[in-house]
Amino acid sequence: MSENLRIRARDHVRSLPLGSFAFVMAAGIVSVGLDQIGRETAARTMLGVAAVGYVLLAGLSLARVLGWRRLVAADLRNSARSFGSFTFVAGTNVLGVALAVQGWPRAALALLALSLPVGVVLGYVVPWLAVLGGGDPPLKNVDGSWFVWVVAAQSIAVLATLLAPQFPPLTRTLSTIAVIGWSSGAVLYVVVAALIIVRLSSRPVGPADMNQSYWITMGAMAITIVAGSMIVSLDAASSPMVYATQGLISGVSVIMWCFATALIPALLAIGYWRHVVHRIPLHYKAAQWSIVFPLGMYAVAGMQLGWADDLPLAAGIGRAWVWVGVIAWVLTFATMLVSLASGRRSSTPALPTPQ
Repeated sequence: MSENLRIRARDHVRSLPLGSFAFVMAAGIVSVGLDQIGRETAARTMLGVAAVGYVLLAGLSLARVLGWRRLVAADLRNSARSFGSFTFVAGTNVLGVALAVQGWPRAALALLALSLPVGVVLGYVVPWLAVLGGGDPPLKNVDGSWFVWVVAAQSIAVLATLLAPQFPPLTRTLSTIAVIGWSSGAVLYVVVAALIIVRLSSRPVGPADMNQSYWITMGAMAITIVAGSMIVSLDAASSPMVYATQGLISGVSVIMWCFATALIPALLAIGYWRHVVHRIPLHYKAAQWSIVFPLGMYAVAGMQLGWADDLPLAAGIGRAWVWVGVIAWVLTFATMLVSLASGRRSSTPALPTPQ
């Protein structure tokens, strides 16, 4: 390796954002969507991409932790960046779901066992540091990237629900974890949404403020729908918590799908206002993976809800929407390769900070 390449590699590791696992989330959920419409070869290919990306990013993240501890600690204390750390939890579980769907439940269970304690620790540490870390006031930095906190909680619920019937000795435990994850994520969604509304209503909002991270608003809602519809499909006898909450979760999931659908035109309009009206350049940034994941998750949410609650409209929209997620993934991946080939490093983290 030449000295120039070594310096570039070192710079990439040093600047690796906490939200880099958004790539795994995007590839994993597109794999799941393709499998659900019967495109098994394409689904396995995307699973391979997600798995390779996960291993590579895990290695790079570990190298950054070992080599630049102070930078990692500073990122965790910065509420504009710290919530990106939840992409590790979400990416781990989305990869686990894709593996379980392809017939690797034990590998998926191992990933759940890894993500659960990490998610619990981050769930306390990240918001604690955001409020008491001594940095900027949280309301100054709150944006759509904070919804990854919700996605992480719901990703645990989705994988636990998927695995519950496959491991009878663990069925009650996994079903209970699923309900706790779904309930926590649903409450967190309301909390984060309230904080964002306060921030947007308390200061002028420009095109730079409405960045790609706001797509996660819809993505967090979509994964909440997936987790809810899967819990509804569980045997009510699998856990007392499942029996007690299935009716509520079913109704909430339908309402959230309707609202997630209504959000899409608004998000597209914001993109038009940002990039066409105000001419903010549209070129590859790692932040674009935070658009691909919500698109793929919305497709899976429609199909899962349609099957669980016998809603053919939702299922039909979900099946068609898979291709929107695929196209978005391919375009983003292609522009990423062009960017890497040109040697231009993205200046924006995977889950962008306010500008």
